[in-house]
Amino acid sequence: MAIAVIVDGGRLLLIRRSLAEGDLLWAMPGGKVEEGESPEQAAVRETLEETGLVVEALHQLGARTHPDTGWRIVYVACHVQGGAAHAASPREVSEVAWVPPRAVSQYVPRGLYPPVHDYVISEA
Repeated sequence: MAIAVIVDGGRLLLIRRSLAEGDLLWAMPGGKVEEGESPEQAAVRETLEETGLVVEALHQLGARTHPDTGWRIVYVACHVQGGAAHAASPREVSEVAWVPPRAVSQYVPRGLYPPVHDYVISEA
């Protein structure tokens, strides 16, 4: 799995999944890395598919096995190139939100993966 970490105007982009994954409802855009695709390419593709935003992958922030899902996740810092965030794939995404760092815990109660948190704070 590749997750796009997108901070723009000091706010983090979160998507509300149409179907919760366990108790996870809000997350950053992302999904499976397809065969022959890098995590960076997957993060860019998934962001476009889910939110309509065109982003550029900057670098990986880290990787871990997610404690709730057991999935191997690679977090990729991305920069907005164009578009306006919206629920571009209603089957997958019901809502998007640009969230200031101080409010992320209202959407992601367990908090962010520490390298992601540090990146978000540094970009805010």
